[in-house]
Amino acid sequence: MLSDDAITRLAAGRDGDAFASLGPHTDGEGRHWLRALLPLAESVQAIGADGSVAELPSRGQGVFEGRRARPGPYRLRARWPGGEAVEFDDPYRFGPLLGELDAWLLAEGTHLRPFELLGATPRVHEGVAGTGFAVWAPNAARVSVVGDFNHWDGRRHPMRLRRECGVWELFLPGVAPGARYKFELLDGHGQVLPLKADPYARAAELRPATASVVAELPPRVAADPRRAAANARQAPIAIYEVHLASWRRVPEQGNRWLDWDELSAQLVPYAAGLGFTHLELLPVSEYPFDGSWGYQPIGLYAPTARFTAPTTAPHRHGDAQGLRRFVQAAHAAGLGVILDWVPAHFPSDAHGLARFDGSALYEYADPREGFHPDWNTLIYNFGRTEVRNFLVGNALYWIERHGIDGLRVDAVASMLYRDYSRKAGEWLPNAHGGRENLEAIAFLKRVNEVIGSECPQAVTLAEESTAFPGVSRPTYDGGLGFHYKWNMGWMHDTLQHLKRDPVHRRWHQGELSFGLVYAFSENFVLPLSHDEVVHGKGSLLTKMPGDRWQRFANLRAYLGYMWGHPGKKLLFMGGEFAQAREWNDEQSLDWHLLDQPEHAGMQRLVRDLNHLYREQPALHRRDSEAGGFEWIRHDDAERCIVAFVRHGDDGDAPVLVVSNLTPTVHHGLRLGVPRAGAWVERLNTDSAHYGGSNVGTPLGRAQSASPGADGRAQAIVIDLPPLATVFFEWTS
Repeated sequence: MLSDDAITRLAAGRDGDAFASLGPHTDGEGRHWLRALLPLAESVQAIGADGSVAELPSRGQGVFEGRRARPGPYRLRARWPGGEAVEFDDPYRFGPLLGELDAWLLAEGTHLRPFELLGATPRVHEGVAGTGFAVWAPNAARVSVVGDFNHWDGRRHPMRLRRECGVWELFLPGVAPGARYKFELLDGHGQVLPLKADPYARAAELRPATASVVAELPPRVAADPRRAAANARQAPIAIYEVHLASWRRVPEQGNRWLDWDELSAQLVPYAAGLGFTHLELLPVSEYPFDGSWGYQPIGLYAPTARFTAPTTAPHRHGDAQGLRRFVQAAHAAGLGVILDWVPAHFPSDAHGLARFDGSALYEYADPREGFHPDWNTLIYNFGRTEVRNFLVGNALYWIERHGIDGLRVDAVASMLYRDYSRKAGEWLPNAHGGRENLEAIAFLKRVNEVIGSECPQAVTLAEESTAFPGVSRPTYDGGLGFHYKWNMGWMHDTLQHLKRDPVHRRWHQGELSFGLVYAFSENFVLPLSHDEVVHGKGSLLTKMPGDRWQRFANLRAYLGYMWGHPGKKLLFMGGEFAQAREWNDEQSLDWHLLDQPEHAGMQRLVRDLNHLYREQPALHRRDSEAGGFEWIRHDDAERCIVAFVRHGDDGDAPVLVVSNLTPTVHHGLRLGVPRAGAWVERLNTDSAHYGGSNVGTPLGRAQSASPGADGRAQAIVIDLPPLATVFFEWTS
């Protein structure tokens, strides 16, 4: 029989090895005992498979213990206050969940898919339906599953510790998808921690509630080889970046955001109709604070509940199937889906990962390594194998289980450098005395290698703002292994140039041309992202100088220059129709502006730029190759004119791109061209169709002739409109 001290420990939730006491046991004399911990129960019986009944007398403090004539399967029957008797399977009669190999791989940090084992997984175990719970917490003295199935009572369901990997596990019969749960942990000092959400939860409640929700593991999505072609360096990639909660709202229903199916029906055809090739979603992993836009996630494996269809149920939670339907709708429309992914940091909310088992488990212990002063967040301990496994597995999870085409990795620069945004004395050097975070670098290489091996159709994109070498170079060639890198330098320089009054631009021509010095050192994406239209920066339109007409003309010319420039394209929502006000994450975009011709014209321009970009191989096929670009004129600073040619493969017609960034019309402008023949105007941002003044080369066609210009044997004569970019395609 259990000692009184053992009973007290169980009842007080201080027993770290509940399986040693609870469930079936055989003593040294061969007698069979059953023990159950059921606080508040008035009586408990064990019902054998043959119908036999064994009484389990109370030992006090909610512990019941009795003998059985023979071992074998059984169920418990408990009578609760009020006379209600309930029969159920005893969790403590079931064997372990993790196999030996799984436990080994988890301990080693090399299990590619830890999400198949950890978290809450509905399953049939030893012939009984229920849910298997497993959580990594090696320094906890006791871990219990609590939820609406046990009155959130941490005494009821303490878990089994698998010491070989630091994972606590428990199978709970009868617990089904939709059940809410958390983990109650007792730390090594005997303190009960605030209830913790499951790091591997596949669903979670809508804030301000914080419970995890039992959900099925989504089945694998078959890889589509067409997606690999659409993501390739040689492919046209034009990304529409979206904050789903503010793209469009329903004002007549309390200004609510759209759910996944509404987004499938509205956002997908809208972006596809404008010619974009990809959608990039600001983070959709569960997060507690709306104002973080998802960049401070708590549930890295759980699609946020924000886009679950409204329900009359008391607890709204995330809908993985809704996200999968959205991705499927996007693919059916020819759109790829990229997710913003945040492995750089996590918030310190008490129910999250911070000091998860009472120790610095997921984060670096020293704040000089583990705390982000800019964002008041914690930094993952990239040197810990289990933490790397958690993050690498998460990357695979979104791609394999939801069909995601790519991950845009947030804040990569903050991961690469230990002194990122820190003063002297506020950071620790690496093992060699340097500033690079060698563990983070190894992690980034690892995640890119795993994705490349397991999901070759998918891509990763780095938001990296420094000159760190080889970000988009393969790891076998010394790089980090990303497929693409955001060109933050290009964005900064060109926006700075366009903000200037045209009369001053001639003194700063290098802001337009400098990006070509390094344009082919990486596989670049040109980003006009959400970061450029918030926090007092104003909208793209309000950055432009001049009167109303000039502002629109400046922006049209800039977008034309961007779509002609080497590099994939990214535009944040609202930019496609020149939203006038700064982005506000609590409001819908100003769709009513499309009733005004200038805004509607801007939208038509973006659509036509995308279609031209996709139709002309010269504009995308050699984006990352110096041979795909040829300067015609970059030093005409006095007139603020730049001209260049984009080349495709042999047989592709070259495209001449000419930008005039002053309000002056240049009639009879002579430009050198690399080929003799006719150069036909394909797009003019000054067209009246877009809201311009409709200046252009007569008949939209210029025949080359000698003498040449700009060092070429042939030249054309064009009329260059004011504040405009014009595209000419060569024909024989």
